Amino acid sequence: MQSLSDIKGILQTSQSEQELKSFIDTYSLDERAGVRKLVESALKKIDSIEKEKKRTYEMYWYEREYQDCGLLCGIDEVGRGPLAGPVYAAAVILKPDCPLLYLNDSKKLSEKKREELYDVIMEEAVSVSIGFSTCERIDEINILNATYEAMTKAVNGLSEKPGALLIDAVHIPQLEMFKQVSIIKGDAKSASIAAASIIAKVTRDRVMKEMAIKYPEYGFDSNKGYGSEAHIAALKKYGPCEIHRRSFIGNFV
Repeated sequence: MQSLSDIKGILQTSQSEQELKSFIDTYSLDERAGVRKLVESALKKIDSIEKEKKRTYEMYWYEREYQDCGLLCGIDEVGRGPLAGPVYAAAVILKPDCPLLYLNDSKKLSEKKREELYDVIMEEAVSVSIGFSTCERIDEINILNATYEAMTKAVNGLSEKPGALLIDAVHIPQLEMFKQVSIIKGDAKSASIAAASIIAKVTRDRVMKEMAIKYPEYGFDSNKGYGSEAHIAALKKYGPCEIHRRSFIGNFV
């Protein structure tokens, strides 16, 4: 007879709905209290997956609504508000017939989950492209235009040409050749935009962690360039470094 520890190990490695159902079929008749609890846990996991499938179906509403346009590209940016660092944008074309679970606004996900989904998106998407504008460019043309520029770079870098763009809240003047669908809070409503938000955030966060090594006094690994109390205190003490946006920091130096 298998030990409870061995059965628990099998459950921990059972991730898919099919694996969980197989686990239940195998151990549902085991009368040991510990095994019954594990079977109940498997049932709860299946219920959680079913709920996530329903939520994911709703996240693909815009992808279904505009499917006649051809390939749909989700676009989102990160880094418009920080005092330091570049602004990043990502453009993502998802497979229309292969919905990805757990996509959501990157701000609603843990760092661990974002990293996991980053790998899934990069592996499963039809095409992914990233664009950015430097802090110098932000100071030169302002943050809005720099954001448009980063988004345009991302779209132009795609390996496949999209039929329409799904964008979080804005309209991009440089991409008038494409049909654009602007969606308020799109990163929480469209799977494609959510995927783009995850790619953009993970990419920029990694860059800011590298900057933290170069400029440790500002805490970029934790604040990612945003104006936290500790960051502002460091800015006042040490002055700006080369990645601070001069047009953003006037009140703090």
